[in-house]
Amino acid sequence: MIIITGAARGIGKFLFEKCKSIDDAVYGTYYSTSPSDSDQKFLSKVDISNYSEVSEWINKIRGDNLKLTLINCVGKSYNAFAHKADIEKWSEVINLNLIGTFNVINKVLPIMRENGYGRIINFSSVVAQTLVPGTSAYAASKAALWGLSRSIAAENSQKGISINNLNLGYHNIGMIEKVPAEFQKIIKSKIPSGEFGNPENIFNAVKFLIQTDYVNGTSIDINGGLH
Repeated sequence: MIIITGAARGIGKFLFEKCKSIDDAVYGTYYSTSPSDSDQKFLSKVDISNYSEVSEWINKIRGDNLKLTLINCVGKSYNAFAHKADIEKWSEVINLNLIGTFNVINKVLPIMRENGYGRIINFSSVVAQTLVPGTSAYAASKAALWGLSRSIAAENSQKGISINNLNLGYHNIGMIEKVPAEFQKIIKSKIPSGEFGNPENIFNAVKFLIQTDYVNGTSIDINGGLH
C-alpha cells in the first residue's frame, strides 16, 4: 500500500497517479481541493494537522497490507519578512508542514514496525537550503524534516523501516505557478540546464527509495544543480 498526503493537486496528485504503476492500493488525502469523481474512493478529506482526523483515516484504510509506503507531499507556504509576519499564519505553516507530517508518521510507524517493513518519504525543499527572503516559516518547516528523519531512522532501521527526504528544487508543477515570471527567469539562470525539472524525476527518486533498503536517514537534492 502507498499512501500520499496532499494527493489532490500539484506533485501529490502527479505521484498519486504515477504510483498506481507500483502498487494496486494507493490512497491519499485532500483538504481544500476536491478530487475528481473517479478518485473519491481512494482520496479522503483529512486535515493532517488534526491528529484525530489522521488516526481515523489510517484506521479506515490500513487493511491487512504488509508493506506500507508513506509519501508526505502536503505543503503550505506563507511569505512575509520575519519582522512583519502574522504569527498565526506563520504557525499554520509549521502546524501543517511539520506537525501534520509527524502526525501521519506517528500513526503509521506502529503498523510498519509490526510488519517489519516501511518506507517514509518526506518532501523538503531547496528553499530551506538557499537564501530566499520572506520564507522563514516554510524554510523552517522543511529544514526541520531533516532532523526529524534522522532521529526516526535511528529508532526504526532495525525494523526494516527507512525514512528519507527529497529536497525539491523547481519543477514544472505545483508551487512554481505562484512564482512571478521575472523571478522564474532569475531561478533558471542559476540552474546549469537553464530549465525547471520534469516531475518524472521526482517519481524516479520515489521509486528508488521504495526499492532501496540501505538509503536511510538522509536527504537527496533534486534541483538540477541549482547554485
